[in-house]
Amino acid sequence: MTYIHQQKDWPRFRWNEGRLLPLLAKVRHQQGRLLGQMEGLGFHLRGEANLESLTSEVIGSSAIEGEKLNVEEVRSSIARRLGIPHAGTTPASRHVEGVVEMMIDATRKFDEALTAERLFSWHAALFPSGRSGMQRITVGAWRTEEADPMQVVSGAMGRERVHFEAPEAHLLDAEIASFLEWFEGVEGIDPVLNAGIAHFWFVTIHPFEDGNGRIARAIADMALARADGVADRFYSMSYQIEKERKQYYDSLESSQRGGMDITLWLEWFLGCLERTLEQAQENLRSILHKARIWEGISQDGPVNERQHTVINRLLDGFEGKLSTSKYAKLAKCSQDTALRDINELIARKILSREAGGGRSTGYRLLG
Repeated sequence: MTYIHQQKDWPRFRWNEGRLLPLLAKVRHQQGRLLGQMEGLGFHLRGEANLESLTSEVIGSSAIEGEKLNVEEVRSSIARRLGIPHAGTTPASRHVEGVVEMMIDATRKFDEALTAERLFSWHAALFPSGRSGMQRITVGAWRTEEADPMQVVSGAMGRERVHFEAPEAHLLDAEIASFLEWFEGVEGIDPVLNAGIAHFWFVTIHPFEDGNGRIARAIADMALARADGVADRFYSMSYQIEKERKQYYDSLESSQRGGMDITLWLEWFLGCLERTLEQAQENLRSILHKARIWEGISQDGPVNERQHTVINRLLDGFEGKLSTSKYAKLAKCSQDTALRDINELIARKILSREAGGGRSTGYRLLG
């Protein structure tokens, strides 16, 4: 089997512009529309949209690799870095902090050069213990010859599917140098296409022992931030990729086994981005709904910090029913204090009491 990186004209990618231009035009229109809507929002709502999108991006990118991160830890870690009060109260693990740190660096500093040292720092942030699961790996450096052959796989243990093999370790310095020179010097190609090409190219090289997919998606996010011209992120492509994971891997695999034409991959990438932007419109409506509820609450005076924290959790899609004990845990207070807070919110018609009594009593948010 000959892979794309073994072709004599690697990495001179080709694509069919006639097939891609209609898709690209549609995506660019959606991007412009979304960014225009966000510019019309106040600072607080833009911050909320940014928080939600980055949280989805971090959660989604890890989920693609079969890793489930704690949503509240991720949201809290991002909120603290963005300076958003009330949302950054949950302590995050060292691992979550590292994943968030990489994504924040890629998007908030999108205009800074991507270098090998920067990639090493991202990789070290992803694996702060120097291990991937139980296995010790080379961290903050390219994989070594001991890791060859580097196979790109998906699926559960024992049912893995090999999609392709990456270049051998002794070729990595030259491969990465070529990639970084292109990424920082490319001209004449739409930045959105650059994001798709960069994603494919980096995944093909697969320079690290682990974490290549997450770093490739961070690079794509960096390129998309350059395309948007803003550090704030208002859409999450990794969230959509995770929903389409099979098609994602199928598209990568099919383009690895042909010539240098990557039209099929770029068509899938642009289509996925289009669906991502459609989802962002839904998220925007949810944020505006949340803002309207807070506006109604504020008309009757402020709530205390504990109440603010719990109401936000309910608005963010709290699973199950809210009980006094759950309120106490979320607000970090006693159950007596929780019950007083709840009764006050009921009196203000912010919460309502559901059927049941005693320990089975539940509460839901009105509006």
